[in-house]
Amino acid sequence: MSIILYRWSETNEETKRRIMRRGQTNIDAACKVVKPIIEEVRQRGDDALRDFALKFEKAPIDNIKATPDEFARAEAALEPELKEAIKACVANVKKFHEAQMAHVPPRWMVEIQAGVMAGEQVSAIESVGLYVPRGKGAFPSALYMLAVPAVISGVKTIAVVTPPTPSGSVDDATLYTASLCGVENVYKCGGAQAIAALAYGTQSVPQVKKVLGPGSPYVAAAKRLLSDIMDPGMPAGPSESIVLADETADPDNTILDVLNEGEHGKDSGALLVTHDERLALYVQEHMPAVIESLPEPHRGICAHVMSGEGDDSYGGIVLTGSLEESITFANDYAPEHLHLKIKDGESRLDEIKHAGEILIGEYTPSSLGNYGIGVNHVLPTGGWAHTYSCTSVWDFLKRTSISRCDKAGFDALKGPVSTITDYEGFPAHGEVLRRRKV
Repeated sequence: MSIILYRWSETNEETKRRIMRRGQTNIDAACKVVKPIIEEVRQRGDDALRDFALKFEKAPIDNIKATPDEFARAEAALEPELKEAIKACVANVKKFHEAQMAHVPPRWMVEIQAGVMAGEQVSAIESVGLYVPRGKGAFPSALYMLAVPAVISGVKTIAVVTPPTPSGSVDDATLYTASLCGVENVYKCGGAQAIAALAYGTQSVPQVKKVLGPGSPYVAAAKRLLSDIMDPGMPAGPSESIVLADETADPDNTILDVLNEGEHGKDSGALLVTHDERLALYVQEHMPAVIESLPEPHRGICAHVMSGEGDDSYGGIVLTGSLEESITFANDYAPEHLHLKIKDGESRLDEIKHAGEILIGEYTPSSLGNYGIGVNHVLPTGGWAHTYSCTSVWDFLKRTSISRCDKAGFDALKGPVSTITDYEGFPAHGEVLRRRKV
């Protein structure tokens, strides 16, 4: 097993483009596959969802919506230790997002000039769909990261969709977490068909205005194709991370930190970016043994991600010429997760412009941020951290402009505004001012 090391100044442009592009090409290819799935759901509703559950998850589905009895059975079946762990992490996520909400003014106005008032009113989105993925396991953390801010924001209709288990049920931890977060509407459908159900509505699944949550390339492709029907939220593609380190970083911890995100899937982007050659070579030499210690399929996944082999390997070690170069690389890449392991890391925060999240120091590995610190782990991928933010209560809120003028304000603005409307060729705009009875 070999770990790829890129000496960045010597790396060819084609390889650089592949590393920067990462797994987004998989989403482009998936669009062709999901088009007929979307059309089936649009035309056949619940029947199509049942057929696709049988085809993709081998799951016979009777009731698509989880029943109260299913919620009760799930809570009874879970081990107390897991329930307590979920409660602890949910409490932290609630505390963090409640603090966000405390800074959201429901309404504000400011005097622009005498007699002219302008401001905003904030209100919750009416309905949202939350996509909770399921691979070979279950991800209750993805549910509470989405459901907690949705509930705190005051969304009226919250619909959770998640792939069913082979028995045709929702996994116990997901149902328990939904109940803990105050969400009652959980539906047994996943993949592109779930996104289509939320976009169009079916006999069981409500149509919603916005969909949030990470998923497979097929889920991301469905969101892209249905963006004219509903708001698909921020793009959420394959997981990715940069561990940006210098000579002060613990080398053995650094190996573990890089593999933290690398194990998500073969299309993950997991990079160590450093100007310290000794650290880079140490990680390159010792990482194979750590990968070998992992169980399958994670061993094979990490080996592929870190190999640099083929056109679909997006991990590795990037050796730069200086810390400044490493920071420039990170800003260009705009990672989902950025673990900053450098001397006096906080003093460099102003230089980090583009990242979904920044984890600072040796004691803040991604696992803590992913599950229990309280910050949200649903983050922009594929370079979208250049323009998108981490998931927060604001993803479930919208702002409406409000304004009010009295007669003095109207008289003050009438002249300048009518002059501009005449220049732009909108006579009715000007006449509404000139002919107004005041």
